[in-house]
Amino acid sequence: MNDVNDPSFGADAPVYVISVAAELAGMHPQTLRQYDRLGIVSPGRASGRGRRYSMRDVQMLRQVARLSQEEGVNLAGIKRILELEREAEELREHVFHLANELEAARRAVSRRGRPPRSEPGSPRGELVRRTRVTIFNTAEQPGDGPGHDEGADGPGRNRPEDDRG
Repeated sequence: MNDVNDPSFGADAPVYVISVAAELAGMHPQTLRQYDRLGIVSPGRASGRGRRYSMRDVQMLRQVARLSQEEGVNLAGIKRILELEREAEELREHVFHLANELEAARRAVSRRGRPPRSEPGSPRGELVRRTRVTIFNTAEQPGDGPGHDEGADGPGRNRPEDDRG
């Protein structure tokens, strides 16, 4: 059987029963039950449906206590703070992975060497081709409709051949 101090358990391993987690966090077990019902700190569940807290849960409980007692934040505020911190951590992790992908792509491009120089206007060697896009205004304008003279609003309205932008 594994020991709780075994590194394979990790900070997210749900190993503490509610009485132990409450003691480690300096709280009453009923407070932990309330936090679970409110979705502030939701522990894992054992096969018999008993709550099992991880070390990360205990650290979060300590943070909840600090926010409540020292900062005077109410439970709804604490729940929102924890949600935002969780979201920020997910975003940091996503940015980390994107930065690694970008670095790998840059290394791959640099290994290939620089593209051959091309004549201006020639697409050879360009990484990005420029494309002209024409956008037609399809929304009805005041005065559009039956009997409306197409040229009344000025020459070339909605005509792609006059789009020089």
